[in-house]
Amino acid sequence: MTPPAIVVKFGDAFSVNCTSLASKTEGIGWESSAGGTGIIGGVSSLPLNIKSVTDWSFSPQCFVNIDGPPEQCSADLPVTVYKMMDSVSLSLPSDTGPMVEGKKYRMQCDVANVAPASHLTVYWHKGNSIIHTETFNESSITPVSKLSIYELTAHRDDDGAQIWCEAKLNFLQSGLDLRSMQTRSHKMTVLYTPTFSQPANVTVEITAQSQLILNCTARGNPVPVYNWQFPHTTTQTAENQIENQPTFKPSFPLPGTYICTATNSQGTRDKYFTVIQDTGNRTTFVAIVAVFAILGVLLAAAGLFFVTPNGTFSFNRCSYQPTSSGPV
Repeated sequence: MTPPAIVVKFGDAFSVNCTSLASKTEGIGWESSAGGTGIIGGVSSLPLNIKSVTDWSFSPQCFVNIDGPPEQCSADLPVTVYKMMDSVSLSLPSDTGPMVEGKKYRMQCDVANVAPASHLTVYWHKGNSIIHTETFNESSITPVSKLSIYELTAHRDDDGAQIWCEAKLNFLQSGLDLRSMQTRSHKMTVLYTPTFSQPANVTVEITAQSQLILNCTARGNPVPVYNWQFPHTTTQTAENQIENQPTFKPSFPLPGTYICTATNSQGTRDKYFTVIQDTGNRTTFVAIVAVFAILGVLLAAAGLFFVTPNGTFSFNRCSYQPTSSGPV
């Protein structure tokens, strides 16, 4: 038979041809609930033309009479009758408010009045990815409504992502590629605690010429509020100036631990900045102190050597004093 199988929409027409390969064919006929022909003699090929498929269960049979045993042979034509879904809809818990990171949410995709459901596939999309696929073990060949459930554990990366579902009848083996039907996309809103864009603990070395910038930028929903704690009371004025700012740039950077707190309705996170003096600067400082100490010792020694008993300073204490001699 050509084609060997039929996939047809309910109510549509189709045509198929039955051909006998026997050398002595006496006649061919079609037995069918619609369009049956009975035996037609003197032909080796006979078409079956159906103007409109009105039965969900439809199995035409072609039979051939031949001269010689067997006297008759037959073949069934596989016919699949389908109906496109009436609608596809998506229900999300986020329709009643934002989701919270870490919690599980049940999402539902409803496919209405489709047949046969055994050929139905539901695809769940998030962004540019298919996150879940579901098929159905359905024996009914008449239209039914199906439900696809997907459980999502909310994550901060889902915040702002689009999610939707798509329903499609698949008959790819027959060469028929039907269009799919999809829901409108829904934008997800996920609440989550602040997370710092850089490590939570940072050690910073400063030099006399360096400019200190502490970056406490955090990602969170709702947007985090920032608070700073400083190691020195002299920076209290600066604290007032950077209220609710993610970065801090002190005019006079001092060593110590600076603490930044990022807070929103979902939680609080602290970031520690340990500011230390550069080792090169400490070495230079020690060298300078040592030089001044040596100079102090030398000056003290010089004072003991050149100061006279009466408190005056003289360079003649160690000089040569010749004796005077007169004529004899």
